[in-house]
Amino acid sequence: MSARPATVLAVIPARGGSKGVPGKNLAPVGGLPLVARAVRACLGARRVTDVVVSTDDPAIVAAARAAGAQAVERPPALSTDTATSEEAVLHALDAFEELHGRSVDVVLLVQCTSPFLTADDIDGVAAELQERGADTALTVAPTHGFLWWGTPVGAVGVNHDKAHRPRRQDREPEYLETGAAYGMDARGFRTHRHRFFGRTALVVTDPARVLEIDDPHDLARARALAPLLDETVRPTADDVDAVVLDFDGTQTDDRVLIDSEGREFVAVHRGDGLGVAALRRAGIRLLVLSTERNPVVAARARKLGVPVLHGVDRKDLALKQWCDDHALDPQRVLYAGNDVNDLPCFGLVGWPVAVGSAHDSVRAAARAVTETPGGAGAVREIAAWLLGPALNTLPAT
Repeated sequence: MSARPATVLAVIPARGGSKGVPGKNLAPVGGLPLVARAVRACLGARRVTDVVVSTDDPAIVAAARAAGAQAVERPPALSTDTATSEEAVLHALDAFEELHGRSVDVVLLVQCTSPFLTADDIDGVAAELQERGADTALTVAPTHGFLWWGTPVGAVGVNHDKAHRPRRQDREPEYLETGAAYGMDARGFRTHRHRFFGRTALVVTDPARVLEIDDPHDLARARALAPLLDETVRPTADDVDAVVLDFDGTQTDDRVLIDSEGREFVAVHRGDGLGVAALRRAGIRLLVLSTERNPVVAARARKLGVPVLHGVDRKDLALKQWCDDHALDPQRVLYAGNDVNDLPCFGLVGWPVAVGSAHDSVRAAARAVTETPGGAGAVREIAAWLLGPALNTLPAT
């Protein structure tokens, strides 16, 4: 009789409340909520068999399930500021085993406040327990930094003698706990009820990817780093059911020409029209959404054969209502924009896309960014992502 396959359960604690950053675990970085980034890393780890998000927030439950994880709703007693992560993991462990009727061999604690944790890091933690006999493991980053204590009589070196400071290359590195991922033998964890027992192994990670989000400044840094550290991802038609397009700055270059009668003129790109026509033929639902109540917006939408909502003060509310009216899952909607008034819509959809000329804050919040500026064929580029090389074989108009 063959042995039962090992169950490696990743538990992601994600409470709804946060004093430092309100709604932190749903805050988007690189176009994805932090909880979804953690789920994605866990699902990408080869050794992880199951992923559970432990939360007290219905919005996080929805985000976790949309990202592909199971959700465990934790009781109020475990949702306070004083509740420990270990308590949440133990509760999730019990709930998982009761629901699935099988025991867990290795349990992982994965923090969604570490946005640049990778699937390889998580696999490394699990491997220490499964292959190398560790009881517990954690991710760490090497450091050669000199640490100090401040005392009433003066500063004292913690990890060095201040009278003798060897060169970096002459010192063995020390290791900083990243706070991103921990692994425990499930049986030992139930016995000891904390994350460090028995033999603890270190899984060394890339220091450049170490960042814990505790305050708004950390969140801003994470959003700035995401375009540099995240793997470039482009959606395909398998990922998207609908495309929603901002107008000014996305389908135009954001300039307006005004004649002596006060009439406004804008320039659009014919390649964008080709892309929209191809998307429409492919059966992808389309919408133009703009805050401007301007005849030129409606005229362009008519030319494209695309429905339009313009003169909208709250684009996010209009977008949500449109998705509800057409039974669309927002996680399968691509929204393309260029400026800060598009950010609320970015938070609603699964594929927020910034055009190449977008404001820096919009680029940082996007899941993907076009190489092409707005008004210069950015919509055509998006159509090529979704429809593949076949679109690029068509002659430009």
